[in-house]
Amino acid sequence: MSDPASFSELVKRVREGDPDAAAELVRRYEPAIRRAVRVRLHGGRLAALFDSMDVCQSVLGSFFLRAAAGQYALDTPTDLLKLLTAMARNKLAFQVRRQRAQKRDVGRDVPAERAAEVAGDDPTPSRLVADRDLIAELSRRLTPEEWRLVELRNQGHDWNSIAGQLSGNPEALRKKHARALDRVARELGLEDG
Repeated sequence: MSDPASFSELVKRVREGDPDAAAELVRRYEPAIRRAVRVRLHGGRLAALFDSMDVCQSVLGSFFLRAAAGQYALDTPTDLLKLLTAMARNKLAFQVRRQRAQKRDVGRDVPAERAAEVAGDDPTPSRLVADRDLIAELSRRLTPEEWRLVELRNQGHDWNSIAGQLSGNPEALRKKHARALDRVARELGLEDG
């Protein structure tokens, strides 16, 4: 997807909650997210505790929530790839810190039995429904003013433009937007910190 127009269209459709766009994004970027996690787990005892798919699903859940809220400015596929792999590294690092903080002996921990991995890279229908439900839940948990910020960001407005429309300070509105997303992500259990 080297065409900037097609990438911009994909991001726009993801923000609008289009399940086909979400499926396309997952198909294209899930392998890179999982690879970023596996590289950090390779050969260590932590590989027995963490699965790349679990971290990947957490990253995608956070991404879709925040993308639907217009939080990310993504101009190229490289921007998106860097964002998703950085999110994966951060989520994995948080889990490792949590393991150590709880003074767990990773040498003695045995991973729980896992269900068989789903074949293929395509998201399941249940995953697509869950993503749509996540976006709907986001809209229910935000105040009308917070939702208006989300809508304006999804329409491609920058913070100066939004501040002009809402008669506010661009930085204050950006912070309000970020805090609202952080709050909803915590409420939904999507953030690890």
